[in-house]
Amino acid sequence: MIEPRGFAYVWEYRVAPENRERFEAVYGPEGDWVKLFRRDPDYRGTDLLHDADRPGRYLTIDHWTSRAARDAFRARFADDFAALDAACAELTAEERNLGDFDLR
Repeated sequence: MIEPRGFAYVWEYRVAPENRERFEAVYGPEGDWVKLFRRDPDYRGTDLLHDADRPGRYLTIDHWTSRAARDAFRARFADDFAALDAACAELTAEERNLGDFDLR
């Protein structure tokens, strides 16, 4: 069995046209989420994907050294995470977690 070389979790978002610019700023590579995640040395980056065929659909892929590292971050920064999540709620019409993935 191949040992994981990292961990990622993936979210899907539906964003109304009037919120797309702000959403991309907040969820993008220099956005508020990345600034929060960068507080942890085990964070490895975020990819923001925009669906070329469905303009209001986005995916984020957040990369960590391991699932345990992500979970420890979430526990340590739970209040900051919850506050940012609440502040961003109005930007999305729908969001869902697509899963947690080991990188092979």
